[in-house]
Amino acid sequence: MSALHIINARRSAAEPLSELMIERGRFVARFSADSALRVLDLAGRLVLPGLIETHIHLDKACILERCQLTEGTLAEAIAQTRMAKASFSEDDVYARGAQVLEKAIIQGTTHMRTHVEIDPGIGLTGFRAVQRLKRDYAWAVTLEICVFPQEGMLNNPGTERLLCQALEEGAEVLGGCPYTDSDPGAQIRRLFELAVRYDRDLDFHLDFDLNPEGMTIGEVIRCTGLHGWGGRVAVGHVTKLSALPLAHLEEVARALAQAGVSVTALPSTDLFLGARDRFNDKPRGVAPLAHLHRCGVTCSLSTNNIGNPFTPYGDASLVRQANLLANVTQLSTERELLDCLGWVSSESARLLRLPDYGLQPGCRADFIVFDAPSPAAVIAQISPPLMGFKAGRQTFERALPRLLTPR
Repeated sequence: MSALHIINARRSAAEPLSELMIERGRFVARFSADSALRVLDLAGRLVLPGLIETHIHLDKACILERCQLTEGTLAEAIAQTRMAKASFSEDDVYARGAQVLEKAIIQGTTHMRTHVEIDPGIGLTGFRAVQRLKRDYAWAVTLEICVFPQEGMLNNPGTERLLCQALEEGAEVLGGCPYTDSDPGAQIRRLFELAVRYDRDLDFHLDFDLNPEGMTIGEVIRCTGLHGWGGRVAVGHVTKLSALPLAHLEEVARALAQAGVSVTALPSTDLFLGARDRFNDKPRGVAPLAHLHRCGVTCSLSTNNIGNPFTPYGDASLVRQANLLANVTQLSTERELLDCLGWVSSESARLLRLPDYGLQPGCRADFIVFDAPSPAAVIAQISPPLMGFKAGRQTFERALPRLLTPR
């Protein structure tokens, strides 16, 4: 039996160098007597658990050249993607999704929840392509599929039947997009009924503008309590929360924490699409994770889109996303930067309900290595990972750059 013995590893700036022992794809406290050891000396480099992408769209990534952007609004993004989606094939979705997956792996992502659009126009084409990606890249990343109705559900006959079919064929999570139906609350209530029927977690695109009026998060909180779904519900975007007075925000935050509803911020998309009607004094318009976190809400931050009308940019680096959020929401202390790191790692693991995440014995050996002085410095310096491991097997390596000084 082969095993990996990592020596001279650092887990923080303060702790002395330590060792990590890996056998059968997991961290162990000691090796079996018959293990054949391979030794890896990290020479004092930093080891962290693998990063976790909680909200991304692989099926509609890398389509910007097929779209025409003139307004940069959410409505335009949905309309342009709808037109592009009409020509998607399974192989096309697979190839574009693979581009993003490979970038994410090299950026240190070892777990990912991807949202996949389901409607009568696209059918299950995107879902089937992402199922293939899940199988083919399982050696490097654990992929969880969340199917959702981007084009509406109650107003779009046939969508619910397709969502149910995808759940029956293995989709792990059910998503929602309430603002696409004329009765957002009715979509929320129906999705909870389906989640209970199929025993699935829920993940909503919610309250995606900067008008504090008309929030639907209260209905999500109510239904979570009604169905006993605490700890199994996440909401993404929720940019309306950034427009609330502090006292009202804290009231909502406490209700979220008590109900067990998690929040995911998506800074790249929300900054790009938000406040398009404003020229001066543009609000930041990103979910206020720091305040939510202090009130006990489980939080994460994620990429959302890459190379499409929702987000034209991106390299699938969660470290870069965490640094962006730190800049936008003015977080700078070591504790705050560690919170940002947690929102792409340990807190994201809590959101996805991963039972074996971390560096302790018994945890799955999914981890990454940085040339950085501390975990907080990873975020502050946007440090790229040097190597990554999935179940103890190395998945990538990145050489350090070298200055070529004149002699």
